[in-house]
Amino acid sequence: MLRLRGREYDADTTLVMAIVNRTPDSFYDNGATWDDGPAFERVRRVVAEGADIVDIGGVKAGYGQRVDADEEKRRVVDFVAAVRAEFPHLVISVDTWRASVGRAVCEAGADLLNDAWGGYDPELAEVAAEFDAALVCTHTGGLTPRTPPHRTRYEDVVRAAVDDTVALAERAVSMGVDPASAIIDPAHDFGKNTWHSLELTRRLGEMTSLGWPVLVSLSNKDFVGETLDLPVGERLSGTLAATAVCAWHGAQIYRVHEVAQTRQVLDMVASIRGVRPPARVIRGLA
Repeated sequence: MLRLRGREYDADTTLVMAIVNRTPDSFYDNGATWDDGPAFERVRRVVAEGADIVDIGGVKAGYGQRVDADEEKRRVVDFVAAVRAEFPHLVISVDTWRASVGRAVCEAGADLLNDAWGGYDPELAEVAAEFDAALVCTHTGGLTPRTPPHRTRYEDVVRAAVDDTVALAERAVSMGVDPASAIIDPAHDFGKNTWHSLELTRRLGEMTSLGWPVLVSLSNKDFVGETLDLPVGERLSGTLAATAVCAWHGAQIYRVHEVAQTRQVLDMVASIRGVRPPARVIRGLA
């Protein structure tokens, strides 16, 4: 069971989380939603396309300009408040590892704190508990935020991802986060090489079988690009293939750039699995 913004979702319900970058240097859109106007257009468009969650981020994951907590707040807090005012029922997520930013965005109306850096700031879980917010618990292999992996080694990357994310989720629950709102994420690419991310995708069932809601962030990632030898702008097909595999294994939340295409893949997989009826059935019945 997954609980977001007071709503409950059973394990067969898949949710699309649309990425909205409030950065001038994001790897995918190169700052296309840096300004408020284009950012709002992006929110309105993805909601119209069927996004269940918007994930607003103020700091690029990789190397780039230094962004302190005050600047991160400037980029996201007022924007979260404005999105909440226009979309009162939308689930709003904020991609941050900082407790001070988490507190500010929860006060502005955020429902979910997407900690992409594996509990680097341990007080973020306390903030989630205080505001009854959901929390994403990721596996990054102990990396400092915005640090790329370097010759990373695991005896068993899936075992490491399971152990670390479950420990973070259990800690969050012990601090008051609703167990149905503690989400685990293997964090493809973060602290991993391409072989690791492929193995996590292939064995994702080992995470989804644990009972915690699982989020995957696959969209246009380097493991897709390296596997197919494609640049960022040409990775959609590979992303959707990985999405289908994760959907078959039972992941529940998908953090994406392309909403409509992802929704179609998730619905098709759900119908193949037998948990969603086709939208219409005419062939062979007339």
